[in-house]
Amino acid sequence: MAAGAALAGCLAAFALIVGAGESTTAREQSQAAGTAAAPTPSYSIVGIRYATLKGFPLNALVMGAPEGHTIDISMSVWLIRGGGHVVLFDSGFHRRKWLEQFKFDEYMSPDAAVQLAAVEPGDVTDVIISHAHWDHMGGIDLFPKATIWIQKGEFEYYSSEAWQPGGKHGGIDPDDILELVTRNTRGMVRLIDGDDEEILPGIRVFTGARHTFASQYIRAAGEPVYVLASDNCYTYQNLREHKPGATFSPSDAGGNVAAQWRMIELAGDADRVVPGHDPAVYERFPTKGRVAKIR
Repeated sequence: MAAGAALAGCLAAFALIVGAGESTTAREQSQAAGTAAAPTPSYSIVGIRYATLKGFPLNALVMGAPEGHTIDISMSVWLIRGGGHVVLFDSGFHRRKWLEQFKFDEYMSPDAAVQLAAVEPGDVTDVIISHAHWDHMGGIDLFPKATIWIQKGEFEYYSSEAWQPGGKHGGIDPDDILELVTRNTRGMVRLIDGDDEEILPGIRVFTGARHTFASQYIRAAGEPVYVLASDNCYTYQNLREHKPGATFSPSDAGGNVAAQWRMIELAGDADRVVPGHDPAVYERFPTKGRVAKIR
């Protein structure tokens, strides 16, 4: 298959680059910049709903939820602005195969969706990827000037071992990996090496349980602090009832619940943890059209 051959070629290039020591981790970048701490910007945060998936089984998101209960999933990207940065947390998706497989309502390509918040796609400076699933990393090519931030383990696994015999790549789109590896060859990827790392002034990333090989969520400093959970906490019900996400394996369920408790601690209040797919976000926060003002 053509995509497989192209992926193999890009992965070979990736191996050469890693061997030459040219990849840059967030920690290395921070050390190179020196020890002087930059002032924390006053970031604004908005959620932008680019699609809705109606009638999704709740027990596919909340472990142990009753049969027959459904939820209209919000598909969102999160826009953070301040200090000269225009940051997206997750990039959505746009490839036709996913639009054909799932019947989304009110779909809008993420590059058009950010324009609802007065941002042009070319003005996005950074995209932080929570994890490599198609609906979170599938829009990075729509933001051509952005630096991509992703966990080092996530990058390495899905650009190599995941495609070997015995590897796991469910929900990973090869085209997204091709784009990610290509961006790396252009010096536009920053690899985050682990938990509790400040990648931009006042924005820290934390690792959760293994939704994917190395998923992450973020804490944005400010008044007040907010934690954006992505798929590490799907809904307010997960948070309220301390129920793991139903996509986590039984061995990782406890880790996911522990991550939710940590999110609350990091945010200072459960109301300041923003779940990744709950439509109630657009009811709890002031919303105009598809755009919710978090802060």
